[in-house]
Amino acid sequence: MRRRNRALAALLLCGAAGGAVAFWPALAQKQLAQSQKAPESLLPPGFGEPAQQPPPPPQQPSEPGAPAAQPRPGAPAELLPPLALTPPEEANAPPDAATAAQDEQKAANLEMPPSARRSLAAVGVIEPPYGFAADAFGRARGPFLTTLMRRLDAPVASRWESILLRRALLSRVPAPRGVAPVDWVAERAWLLLRMGEADAARMLVQGVDVADFDPRMYQVATQTALATADPAGLCPLVPGASAFSKEPVWPLAAAMCAALSGEAGMSGMLMDRARGQRVARGVDLLLAEKVAGAGIGGRRAINIEWSDVDRLTAWRFGLSAALAVKIPDALFNSVGPQVQAWRARAPEYAPLDRAASARVAAALGVFSNAALVDLYGQIADATDPAEITDSDAGRLRTAYVGEDDATRMTAMRALWDKAEGERDRYGAAILTARAAARITPDPGLSGDAASLIGSMMSAGLDMQAARWARIVEGMNAGKADKAWAMLAVGTPEPSVDLSFGRIDGFRSRSGDEGLQKSRLLIAALAGLGRVPARDQARLASAAGLPLDAQDRWTRAIDRAAREGEAGTVALLCAVAMQTPGWGGVPAQHFYHMIAALRAVGYEPEARMMAAEAMTRL
Repeated sequence: MRRRNRALAALLLCGAAGGAVAFWPALAQKQLAQSQKAPESLLPPGFGEPAQQPPPPPQQPSEPGAPAAQPRPGAPAELLPPLALTPPEEANAPPDAATAAQDEQKAANLEMPPSARRSLAAVGVIEPPYGFAADAFGRARGPFLTTLMRRLDAPVASRWESILLRRALLSRVPAPRGVAPVDWVAERAWLLLRMGEADAARMLVQGVDVADFDPRMYQVATQTALATADPAGLCPLVPGASAFSKEPVWPLAAAMCAALSGEAGMSGMLMDRARGQRVARGVDLLLAEKVAGAGIGGRRAINIEWSDVDRLTAWRFGLSAALAVKIPDALFNSVGPQVQAWRARAPEYAPLDRAASARVAAALGVFSNAALVDLYGQIADATDPAEITDSDAGRLRTAYVGEDDATRMTAMRALWDKAEGERDRYGAAILTARAAARITPDPGLSGDAASLIGSMMSAGLDMQAARWARIVEGMNAGKADKAWAMLAVGTPEPSVDLSFGRIDGFRSRSGDEGLQKSRLLIAALAGLGRVPARDQARLASAAGLPLDAQDRWTRAIDRAAREGEAGTVALLCAVAMQTPGWGGVPAQHFYHMIAALRAVGYEPEARMMAAEAMTRL
């Protein structure tokens, strides 16, 4: 497990953002326009208003731990070799590193006097009501929180948990005791990158002046530049990083940045030196040369061949995406799904080429329904009018504005049926969420009730989904089970029969094959307080669900809930969801998650999380 965590740490070697400096060449203008906006809410207007075990957290006095984990198949591979940076704790600084750092600080003070620098007291880009309160992490110690973040095997099973954690990480909160403010920002941005939230990570990194960067922050900033397909974002980092790092990324970055600044001669000299020193070769060197050529308007044709490349790295992704060089789909199998989310937002790629990745990004919680629909609108604009009817963009348009419910339903079914794989199917459900909300509840559509309700719940349209309760209650219990389960846990108020007999009947009909779903349903209903305590005990016993079981993780999240530490609760929920799918989420821990979220004022998110489980299982 520790070896895999080190591999995950290496994932974030070279990344991004360009700090807080206003150096953004033309190659990065599209990304800059997006990054300067406040983060888009993934929640609909008015939302929420008035088996595999996860790994243990580090032991520390008075801070309980987390459940143990099994190895996770398909974990993200390293993204940077052979251009890897050394993790800070293993770095060997050159003898004159201290002197170089002092000289760099003096120069930085001339460029940006201390009075002009931004405070590190609280760094973040959102505040309540969408963001978390300043005391979201309460009295939790910094080493405890940052170690949980660093070891978190992201992305997690739940889209809604990922959305909630994103909000917590982006919130303007002070550094907890025991961790330096810059490291607190770096760890939050690092985790956001692994969740697929490249733009969110860049917004955090840009909240810190480059003059305040430490080795860890340089690493995360470098990785963010690559994840956001912005090689120009490396340029403000080159002087400071070169003072303490001898990694090969910096000679190549210096050559590219010289070209992006219009210094063709300097760029050529630096590139020749890097080539002579063999700091990189093959596709890695060719991509750097192609970026440099684009910066000086060079006309030399450089063809990128992938035949000898067996895995994707952050360097290869970032430079290729910036240049709109197509990466073979097979290479994305060598990395985690978060890289698909990076590709989904890379603006140099055509919208049609990003559509499949965008559905994955939506399932991960990175793309909202509105962002997904907007992307398909761009695809429709670029599609020949004679061909649009048989395209996904055309079907989506019909699903939203078709002349009647029958026509709209036909279009939605086509989109759902075409999806391949669990994430893609859930992404298709998110895509059609607001179209589903336009369908009038009708007994004649009872066969589609589960798909429609799941689609609406995926985007937080809980009140619209509740309109189907009457239809679901009128159906045969067995046929209604899936739709009933979503409504049982997802609507703002109980809207369907929640008697012991109805719930136990669901469990009985689900059998051993559906035991995990039954357990999660019972855990969610208990956590939401929707069944009496006596019925909770009987249902849990019948399902073999130890609701009262305690371990280090349950004690940790229960304590955080009692203390009102909403940010700590969101992080601990993610710790318990380190599994590729809902089948690996421990039901007894799910009960504590739902109860804790409800206790700290995030019941709507808890309900959507529970409805997601009922939809995706």
